[in-house]
Amino acid sequence: MSGAEPAFPRWRFPLIGFLALTLVACASAGPGRPDPWHTHLEGPADADAGRCARLFADLDDAVAAAGVRDAEAAPVPGFPYLRVNRLLQALAPEAGGEAFERWVDLLQRLDDAGRSVELKNLPLAPINAPETSLPADLAGNRELAAAIGACGVRLRAADLAREEGRERLRAAARVPDAYHTWKRVLGLYWVTRIPFSAGVRGWQRSTQVAFDADLESRAVNGRVVRFAPPPGARLSADRVGEAIRRGRGNPLGIAAFDEETWKDLVATFAPLLEIDVASGDDLIGAPVWDANGAPGVDVSRPVVYARLAHTVHGGAVLPQIVYSFWFPARTCDSEADLLCGQLDGITWRVTLDERGRPWVYDAMHNCGCYHLFFPTARARLRPLPDSLDEAAFVPQRAPDLAAGERVVLRIASRSHYLERLRVAQDGDPGAAAYRIADDDELRSLPLGEDRRRSLFGPDGIVAGSERRERYLFWPMGVPEPGAMRQWGTHATAFVGRRHFDDADLLERYFE
Repeated sequence: MSGAEPAFPRWRFPLIGFLALTLVACASAGPGRPDPWHTHLEGPADADAGRCARLFADLDDAVAAAGVRDAEAAPVPGFPYLRVNRLLQALAPEAGGEAFERWVDLLQRLDDAGRSVELKNLPLAPINAPETSLPADLAGNRELAAAIGACGVRLRAADLAREEGRERLRAAARVPDAYHTWKRVLGLYWVTRIPFSAGVRGWQRSTQVAFDADLESRAVNGRVVRFAPPPGARLSADRVGEAIRRGRGNPLGIAAFDEETWKDLVATFAPLLEIDVASGDDLIGAPVWDANGAPGVDVSRPVVYARLAHTVHGGAVLPQIVYSFWFPARTCDSEADLLCGQLDGITWRVTLDERGRPWVYDAMHNCGCYHLFFPTARARLRPLPDSLDEAAFVPQRAPDLAAGERVVLRIASRSHYLERLRVAQDGDPGAAAYRIADDDELRSLPLGEDRRRSLFGPDGIVAGSERRERYLFWPMGVPEPGAMRQWGTHATAFVGRRHFDDADLLERYFE
């Protein structure tokens, strides 16, 4: 999503597209199947709401049949015009009023965004069908987006007019976790987690050794290549703090930024990448669909993708700037390598405090693996009880930044492990420039001349990026461990349950 949170693209699909979607369901099912939440409605206006509900149901059926469902936000059962993420689940208001209406607005915008990319990716064929499936006052509307939007408004008014409906929504707005409990049951998780926990601690020890080693004396497998963000306006901490305070002027306190401010924020905190490049697999680029319909990375176009996120700490909603970049592959180092495979990448997140200063950084690979935390001097680890569950692993404290400095991420060849954080002056003349793009671009990429497809499947996983480690790690319940996946679907702990976008993640570990 872009930094200008309230702004989402409006669709421009003709109504004939919707009619193509409804033909199969309506032609064979007569008046259409009942909706479990709207069957109690009576009277002409409520009959229109029922037809609106069937519009959403038919659209969802077509999206599912085509395999183009977007997994970034979860559908809210019984409310087909709403979707929810972990932040909004955590912020569900206890009562009605302005905060509740703002919350529902954001749920509806998540559905708008999800349906936008689903419709872009949906292959449509014009088919003749009657227009009677739409409410009478919408039948003349020739744009699918407007019809869906108007139907969403109508259903929202019908569903939430009474406290019963509002309570039902608060209970239903839940995001399923990204673990398969049945795998843990079959895999005897309460026993197998013991050796897995030992393996995690072994990786932490080896990672700590890498971070503690002298960077200048580290062996280089190829050549060190630096990638820097394009020149742009950088904001002072005071101006960042002012933008946050201004952007939080809403009942939920969720900061939103206009487009220009968002671009400046992204430019201000974008990292400098320092990569040991031993082969083309170590260059960053733009994910694409190749001529055979397989995912790849075009390294001739260095890109870093950015999105706005939030975390809740001490009752305050703190903004986060999330950067991700992609490699063509993790190169195999032997026939027995279980971790190598097509596509690889790293996500780097900057959490800002209320004054606009970086407070905690963290990073993971785009599979949800190798989650590392880098707190600043203003963040202190909370004492936690002894447990096998994975807690926050802090291999290094984040360095303070002076004026004109950037965080530098030192990245290993082949494995793309993060090996060190340091700082450097902005404007490295020897660095290649990367472009900054909206992370939402990955939800709808060109596929041939007249089609589009998300990089991610309906389960949020990038098909073709699977690793052989899944045959060993499945008892921990993580779907396709090692595979690249979409924002909102990252499980980041093999032992325990943790997601990269958990609203309370930083509050759980830091004070």
